[in-house]
Amino acid sequence: MKQRRAKPAGRPTVFPAENRFERWDARTLAAHPDTEFEQCHFIGCDFSGAQLGQLRFADCLFERCNLASAAMAGASLQNVAFADCKLSGVQFAACRDFLFEVHFQGCQLHYASFFGKKLRNTRFVGCSLTDADFTSADLTEAAFADCTLRGTVFRSTQLTGTDFTTASEFSIDPDGNTLTKARFTLTGLLGLVDKYGIIVE
Repeated sequence: MKQRRAKPAGRPTVFPAENRFERWDARTLAAHPDTEFEQCHFIGCDFSGAQLGQLRFADCLFERCNLASAAMAGASLQNVAFADCKLSGVQFAACRDFLFEVHFQGCQLHYASFFGKKLRNTRFVGCSLTDADFTSADLTEAAFADCTLRGTVFRSTQLTGTDFTTASEFSIDPDGNTLTKARFTLTGLLGLVDKYGIIVE
């Protein structure tokens, strides 16, 4: 389980056969003797409301898993990818900062919190982030590809070079965030002037 290797570049894709875990639930995880999971592939697991604090996940992939409202206080996520997962209400802000790195594709992240997290170069692909919170987060060079951002909070957020060209339904206050070289389409610029009550015809 604890196989040490050089940290891969980008999203993890290689997992030993013995590190493939399907349809685990919170009790199975809690009963597992290890607190560190490296190069593990979790498939169809139900960890909703699970206590994941103090666990370490490195170079792992969660695929089609339910982690809604899972408790993350003190959890370590080091190059962890989530694909087609339910992550509503997850407080990623409570995770350890050391080597924190995550990737998301096709995930539900409603009400998730990334308050104060460093998310440089993080890719959100095809995700729904309704009412998610990125207050004081660093999203430099991050991308929201084909993501829905209705009600998502950006406040004192570092958005330098962030890609919003295919994102929708966002509202960002240009006076309260750093937007240097952030990328938008012409239509998307409407999300920057909401507070001014401007009507564009």
